[in-house]
Amino acid sequence: MVRARRCSQRLPPGEWLAFVARTDWATSAHRWTHFAQKDQLCAHSTWTVTRDPFNRGSSLDMTTRLLLIADTHLPKRAKDLPAVVWAAVDDAYLVLHAGDWVDVAALDALEARATRLVAVVGNNDHGMLRERLPEFATMTVEGLRLGVVHETGQATGRESRCDAAYPDLDVLVFGHSHIPWDTTTPRGLRLLNPGSPTDRRRQPFCTYMTAVVEDGELASVDLHQIARPTGGQA
Repeated sequence: MVRARRCSQRLPPGEWLAFVARTDWATSAHRWTHFAQKDQLCAHSTWTVTRDPFNRGSSLDMTTRLLLIADTHLPKRAKDLPAVVWAAVDDAYLVLHAGDWVDVAALDALEARATRLVAVVGNNDHGMLRERLPEFATMTVEGLRLGVVHETGQATGRESRCDAAYPDLDVLVFGHSHIPWDTTTPRGLRLLNPGSPTDRRRQPFCTYMTAVVEDGELASVDLHQIARPTGGQA
């Protein structure tokens, strides 16, 4: 599996380093590989997220903090993400975005700041966004199988549809409705919609979710309310 991030060392704009995971994460048999363009990695929509040997301080507790967001609709619905969301980006080991970015600049900003980002396109995403992001992405986080997609259809019958469509997942993160959702299907698939941090529509608050994966289980999921989206990176 290949995991990518922007590196701290000086490289020309747009160039990335990819962490190539070998069989044993506990050994030093790992290397950073230079890719001229991140597009070489974006074609892959399946990721494995495991604590790497450079993050030794947090690798022992097997706890991974997640941030779930969707339907950001920048800059139409807000000039920027709320400051509390940027703070949550900084606190998370993995950010999941379930589509409807609208502006590619939002993707660039989140890629630059997030430790890890897994994202998909929504129905309002076009052009460069569709060239860079898939419609469906999966990843394994400490053994927990997660998927991200924008749309799951109407609320009625959602659990049965998702059970049939995603038999290999433990958690599915989705968006589109701007309505927070947290249910578990008869098969045990956890369905999570974080709502929107910038466009509440008919909801009382703008929202996002945080979650914790601990020892291969989804230990907690919290829905956070934003009274009023005030943009600006903290």
